[in-house]
Amino acid sequence: MTSIYDVLRRPVITEKSNYQSGVLNQYVFEVDRRATKAQIKEAVEILFDVTVERVNVINVPAKRTRRARSRRLSVRRPGFKKAIVTLPDNEKIDIFEGIK
Repeated sequence: MTSIYDVLRRPVITEKSNYQSGVLNQYVFEVDRRATKAQIKEAVEILFDVTVERVNVINVPAKRTRRARSRRLSVRRPGFKKAIVTLPDNEKIDIFEGIK
């Protein structure tokens, strides 16, 4: 990994992550597979100018699914690594605020 911009791939926006950001002050990101908790914490603190309390990491396994219009066509979705970042109560990340 060369820079902090390679650590975070994209925010994960689902109903559960919206609840977590609103009530629990936790934000979910898809991250690089080789990223460590310390690298994720550093990247979030620098990019969003916040203080990170805790980082939890989950390796989401690859899954087999069927294509929408075909029963027989099976597709393999790739696995990825996601991080749940917890912030103190007085801090927010602005990119999540307009999404509800």
